[in-house]
Amino acid sequence: MRSLFLIVVSFSILAGCARQEQPEPPVANNPACTTDWFESVEARLGTGDGQGHGPDIGSQEWFSVVEFRLGLRGQSGVPQAGTDRWCHFIEEQLEPVPQTDGVSPSFNCSAAEALSSAEQHVCGDAELTRLDLTLAQVYEEAQSRVKSESAEARLKAEQRGWLKGRDECWKASDARTCIADAYQRRISTLQARYRLVSFTGPVLYRCGPDSSELAEVRFFDTEPSTAVVQYGNNYALMFATPAASGARYEGRNEVFWEHQGEALIRWGFSAAEVACHRSAN
Repeated sequence: MRSLFLIVVSFSILAGCARQEQPEPPVANNPACTTDWFESVEARLGTGDGQGHGPDIGSQEWFSVVEFRLGLRGQSGVPQAGTDRWCHFIEEQLEPVPQTDGVSPSFNCSAAEALSSAEQHVCGDAELTRLDLTLAQVYEEAQSRVKSESAEARLKAEQRGWLKGRDECWKASDARTCIADAYQRRISTLQARYRLVSFTGPVLYRCGPDSSELAEVRFFDTEPSTAVVQYGNNYALMFATPAASGARYEGRNEVFWEHQGEALIRWGFSAAEVACHRSAN
């Protein structure tokens, strides 16, 4: 019996030593599933609807939306959602968090839960931050040009509408590009409408079969380039678009296309094009 006891004890000691001598598994270099990493993914990807609605960060629903946004849902080879392997895999699919060089946008980035998806993008992107600060400055300059309370109220209402539209960029296939375009177009709109940048014009064009219709155009040095066109009693702000020749500007339902003193105007979605020529007076 004593011999059996010694054998058992000896076996237990040897087994313990064998377990202690086994090497520890290697530590992954990529971040594992942590709260900080979840927040980083949300800032880069954005799973909410821009109105404060969306899955709880780190939940199974959130994992599913992340896979959907990256085009991975239902694909083979994707690790089980929520595991460290999954987090490492997702990190490899994401772009690194851009650096903002310590510059903050015009709003507070610290209250992450209160930010829209678009604002989260801005907070983590130096170029979007620059655009946001530029818009804040341009908007302030536009306010200084307003001459009446009704005009100021209209400007504020338009800005609220623009913010709502910017926050809809979460629906776009490329949210960052959508946000950048929204900022650039809003900046150009305010600069042209309130004449905050240099411009050429007015340039006069006589239109129609008998040249009796008049178009008055001002070309603004914005980015992208813009033109404010008055055609009869109607006004439209138009943005430069690619053209095979000359300069082409498009509004909501209006087009102005000029080349070497000749122009075409289409005023209305289904309206016919009207030929115009540049007038000396």
